[in-house]
Amino acid sequence: MNDTGWFKSSFTDNSSNNCVECRITNGTSIRDSKNPNPSFHVPAPAWSAFIAGAKADRFASR
Repeated sequence: MNDTGWFKSSFTDNSSNNCVECRITNGTSIRDSKNPNPSFHVPAPAWSAFIAGAKADRFASR
């Protein structure tokens, strides 16, 4: 898989650095934009399960 570089959600306010950034490589790395080190690697199957859960609204606050 090609390295996509770091990116923020399209829902992120571009004037803020208070967000989570992702980088897709072999799996996904995530980091806090205001404190980028360290970043954390998430294996591809775990990232796919997280994205599926988010799309299914499984993480909504109640």
